Amino acid sequence: MKAFLLAAGHGTRLRPLTDKIPKCLLLVRGKPMLQIWLELFHRFDIDEVLVNIHAHAEMVRDFLRKYQNGTKVHVVEETELLGSAGTLLANREWVVSENLFWVFYADVLHRADLAGMLQMQRSRKPVATLGVYSVRDPTRCGIVDVAEDGIVREFIEKPTHPSSNLAFAGLLISTPALLDAIPRKQPVDIGFDVLPQLVGKMLAYPISDYLIDIGTMDNYQRAQATWPGL
Repeated sequence: MKAFLLAAGHGTRLRPLTDKIPKCLLLVRGKPMLQIWLELFHRFDIDEVLVNIHAHAEMVRDFLRKYQNGTKVHVVEETELLGSAGTLLANREWVVSENLFWVFYADVLHRADLAGMLQMQRSRKPVATLGVYSVRDPTRCGIVDVAEDGIVREFIEKPTHPSSNLAFAGLLISTPALLDAIPRKQPVDIGFDVLPQLVGKMLAYPISDYLIDIGTMDNYQRAQATWPGL
């Protein structure tokens, strides 16, 4: 299977660490995040990955020249940030002939059961299946309201008055139909611009295992203390 690994953000909240190194190469307990992702892909038979990068692209290429585990990796350098959905749209030909493909946010460290998520997608055949998890502050996340049968009946990015505390985890598996819902503008974002259009056509897959967004310095430090490894 193919996967997008979205890694082109500036990482401004992790400065000064990201002044000289891309966020995807920051170490978690001595191991670069990108290496953790590649080990995860190998475990779940994801054999081809497109990584988008903005700053320090050559450092990513150099890392990939030295570390190889059988996963085929394409590095796409965005000189101008396209947004999370913009990356999918710009590279749609790479996945348009696939039945399913993954989308992962590179700053999410997790031990989610991707096999179970894939099984849900294949058995019920929605447009996409979103990994979701409980958060303490839903006003800072993309929040879903989920029906008893698992169908996402509302998606709001960073709501002022959240209807639940279930947040999009930055992991999804999708059919190419998701690409048709991406507005033709730039930049364009998955959470703000795409997922709200697919309400009623997506499923939520609850994640109870370890998951943390290391986009902030507090969470990055917490990951150093709590990450159990794959």
